[in-house]
Amino acid sequence: MKKIIISSLLAMMVGMAQAHDAMDAYVSSLMSRMTVEEKLGQLNLLPGNMVVTGSPLNTSLAELAAKGRLGGILNVNSKADIYDIQRAAVEKSRLGIPLLVGLDVVHGFRTIMPIPLAQACSWNAEAIARGAAVAANESTQVGINWTYSPMVDICVDPRWGRVAEGSGEDPYLGGVIAQAMVRGYQGNMDNRHLMACVKHFALYGASEAGRDYNTVDMSRLRMFNQYFPPYRAAVEAGAGSLMTSFNIVDGVPASANHWLLTDVLRHMWHFDGMVVTDYATIVEMDSHGIGDLKSSTARALKAGIDMDMCSKGFDTHGKALFDAGLISMGDIDRACRRVLEMKYKLGLFTDPYRGSLTRSDKEQYTAANRRVARDLAAQTFVLLKNKNNLLPLSKRSRIALIGPLGNNRRNMIGCWSTSDDSREYLSLFEAMQRYLGKKGSVTFAQGCNFYDNEAVQKVSVFGRPVDRVDAQKAEQEALNAAAQADVIVCAMGEAAEMSGESASRADLSLTSPQMRLLQKLTAMDKPVVLLNFTGRPTLMGWESEHVDAILNVWFPGSEGGDAICDVLFGDKSPSGRLVNTMPRNMGQIPLYYNHLNTSRPIDESKYPTSKYHSNYLDSPNSPLYPFGFGLTYTTFAYSDITLADSVATVTVTNTGKREGTEVVQLYIRDPHAWIARPVKELKGFSLITLKPGESRRVSFAITRKMLSYYDADGREVFEPGLFHIMIGPDSSDQRLKRTSIHID
Repeated sequence: MKKIIISSLLAMMVGMAQAHDAMDAYVSSLMSRMTVEEKLGQLNLLPGNMVVTGSPLNTSLAELAAKGRLGGILNVNSKADIYDIQRAAVEKSRLGIPLLVGLDVVHGFRTIMPIPLAQACSWNAEAIARGAAVAANESTQVGINWTYSPMVDICVDPRWGRVAEGSGEDPYLGGVIAQAMVRGYQGNMDNRHLMACVKHFALYGASEAGRDYNTVDMSRLRMFNQYFPPYRAAVEAGAGSLMTSFNIVDGVPASANHWLLTDVLRHMWHFDGMVVTDYATIVEMDSHGIGDLKSSTARALKAGIDMDMCSKGFDTHGKALFDAGLISMGDIDRACRRVLEMKYKLGLFTDPYRGSLTRSDKEQYTAANRRVARDLAAQTFVLLKNKNNLLPLSKRSRIALIGPLGNNRRNMIGCWSTSDDSREYLSLFEAMQRYLGKKGSVTFAQGCNFYDNEAVQKVSVFGRPVDRVDAQKAEQEALNAAAQADVIVCAMGEAAEMSGESASRADLSLTSPQMRLLQKLTAMDKPVVLLNFTGRPTLMGWESEHVDAILNVWFPGSEGGDAICDVLFGDKSPSGRLVNTMPRNMGQIPLYYNHLNTSRPIDESKYPTSKYHSNYLDSPNSPLYPFGFGLTYTTFAYSDITLADSVATVTVTNTGKREGTEVVQLYIRDPHAWIARPVKELKGFSLITLKPGESRRVSFAITRKMLSYYDADGREVFEPGLFHIMIGPDSSDQRLKRTSIHID
């Protein structure tokens, strides 16, 4: 058997080497026939105006493609338009080099999955990979071959709106999910998969004050240990491309940072794919005080940029920079080769349309794709509170569904859904009506606006309208509906565009009109369920005290209405777990579980607050809900940890009356190291589904790899000694089982 495995590996390595040699020969031959202008044209990426993700440019893409001055396009999602532009490049340009066709297919194309933050809360890498594969299959049907996803930025500050696009605060879990999404998008790179683009390299999620596009400043030690791991994991999974970030890194914009793009990415991590800028980051270096477009273009190329998104620096200044000796042919060739290699890997030189011309629109939004989205959505919901086991609700209930998100399709699916058709799916109210049929009843009332100020609401909903209602009349309608109901279900939270890009918020509380209505509803002496629609961790202190049940449903995608009903009425049990710590108040932010200790930590189990300790006078340090937290419709018990041959084992038992899924989480701590280490770090997890009374042993091998850290130069360090092992249902100290192990 061992000989067979070795022979298979050798054959695979030979095959990979031969494929690389064939690609190298093809690209070298092509480049030998290219002019300087044509090589520079391959570095030029421009948008159409069909999907707005930045300021649109009025440019004839087909004309530029025909002249060989364009390497790729983005923000075009029409099959006919993509064909016309691709045909111009292939049939009218001198060398017929096909185009990359990119789009932010962030959580689906026509079938919309839950937002990425929600998907992460499933802790189910295989389900996430299936969702990415559905997105790849649908988007390639129209000719798209490149997605600007996954976003793997670590974020510990939920004021930053783009936390919705990532996987939370933990580097290990973020890495697992990054790899799953790369696998799902790229597959074996056939015509039903597309190239992933990992973003935003690097540190974008650490924008100061949670304000988008803002400054980032941190030590390299923190970069390597807390923020870099998901990027590196995606590279190791074979991601074909990376996108740079808007921010500075060590004082230098990411798109001009040689240390980041070459020393770390190329030399340290051995990345061999393509690097593209984010939207106009080269021209925006002027705002950073780095230089004008011409000088910044030269600096970006030398730093390691291969393709410029929207700044047009290579197109307008590239030849002059080359003639002046400010960039070399070697600089141009290096970037051009990476772009052409990406096109070769996608098979564009064999078929520029990648089979899309013979594929049918019937592949979009299929029953099978919708099942994937619905199943995934149900796994993402996090049950935060369930007083007296109010949930699941009886299907014979008389329900008052109240809130601005109860009957709004476009705001249910979340940000970065650019190609869906809201006529195809149901709102929550519509899904609930169908779900209950004649057994129960549901009445809907919007009840309030998102904001009292109409102008604030308009910019907050940003193209996804929410009806403006007469506040007094709408409130009375909601109260009347609630008075006739057995149970009140509130569909409240954020509108879809209140999180995502350029959606930072200084106050993460429920907006005032919604809070006023919620307070009146909870005073009616009826059971109240809050379905919290959101793209980020929000403040829920009042809600946690006064609402009977809270289910965070995030933005659940096109099948969210049905998925919510699945869980709300008990056909499925909630199994989501938080991937961001939920704070008690704004003053705690940033708040995250894997923090470093202080010289004067406080034990809140003994002292809620104390002078001369690291704490607040007016608030506990502890979160409202910890990282990893989530209830289900049953309960679980953990045995003590047993250790044998560096394997830690617990027995988990379903002690409730319903089947349920538990996420068993492994944390470690290095209590004495050369540098300060976090109070705990997630290093493994396991999803198990148990019937009532069923028990299962869950084991984790404790390896040197999971006990290591990176020094400030990015070198992996393992220090032998004592390590604390913790296993439990979430990261809170009170719920973790503990032991220690000595590893040499």
